[in-house]
Amino acid sequence: MRLRTTSTATACAVLLAATALAGCNRGSNGAEAADGKVGIDMPRTDTDFWNSYQQYLEKGVKNGEVDALPFANSQNDIGKLVANVQAFTDQGAKAVVMAPQDTGAIASTLETLAEKDIPVVSVDTRPDKGDVYMVVRADNRAYGEQACQYLGEKLGGKGKVAELQGALDSINGRDRSEAFAACMKKNYPAIEIFELPTDWKGDVASAKLQSTLAQHRDLAGIYMQAGGAFLQPTLALLEQKNLLKPAGTKGHITIVSNDGIPQELDAIREGRIDATVSQPADLYAKYALYYARAALKGEEFEPGRTDHGSKIVKIPNGLEDQLPAPLVTTTNVDDPKLWANQLEKKK
Repeated sequence: MRLRTTSTATACAVLLAATALAGCNRGSNGAEAADGKVGIDMPRTDTDFWNSYQQYLEKGVKNGEVDALPFANSQNDIGKLVANVQAFTDQGAKAVVMAPQDTGAIASTLETLAEKDIPVVSVDTRPDKGDVYMVVRADNRAYGEQACQYLGEKLGGKGKVAELQGALDSINGRDRSEAFAACMKKNYPAIEIFELPTDWKGDVASAKLQSTLAQHRDLAGIYMQAGGAFLQPTLALLEQKNLLKPAGTKGHITIVSNDGIPQELDAIREGRIDATVSQPADLYAKYALYYARAALKGEEFEPGRTDHGSKIVKIPNGLEDQLPAPLVTTTNVDDPKLWANQLEKKK
């Protein structure tokens, strides 16, 4: 795997060659430099996406990617995340992998870890403040833009759309919502959007969608910002209301989702939804462990393209590796490269 990276070992070798000085050997042995426990916090285990992410993490740990402490689960609670991180440091963690759902409230914890020289890899979400070694994330603004463009084209630039937003205190919820709104305003101003904040909760999404349907029986589209949380309650509600019509038939409500879980791909094949943006659960786990190990080895990275189809960008509090997240429709739903199809083959 070749990335735009400079290891401490390489830097030291150059320095020794140029100055004939000794003593710069931190990180000179890759295996030794990677020593150290890694604390891994699961943000939640109540959605298929995060359960899949955990399975990939467990596989990587089992294969020896890092020496991990027992996983913790903060259950979408910032207080529990703070407590879990404290437990990690008490147990001697030298690096931490987390996915803070409240990206504003984690700043003080990140400051504490920085003071202790414990690098942090943040997965899926980008903390608003506080130093991070690397954010492993897809471009969430692109999620909203792709959903907007797909719905806009399918609806012919007119109609009513319900947007099941995530938590707006999360950078992901904000990015998807802001990009979706901006794209609609610019490109499809005749489409009426009903913004429904849900805090990533399926029951809240279902209740708000039910109220919207009661007032707007002519709803033409739905954008679900988290298929793992919203897919089943949304489909169940539409079926209950006799509004779940197959794609291509009269009365079909065009549905675009985010996540790319196996259930979404099945729903696309069956014509119950139309598209989803596939969040790479496998790559999230792979590169979370990769960067945790790199942090222990003292490696440094620079902005630029990588050899795994992503782009590292500079952010105010560190770096972010923006992994690819393709739009999935009937045309590519059976692509074996999609992580959800790989999971299905193992069953």
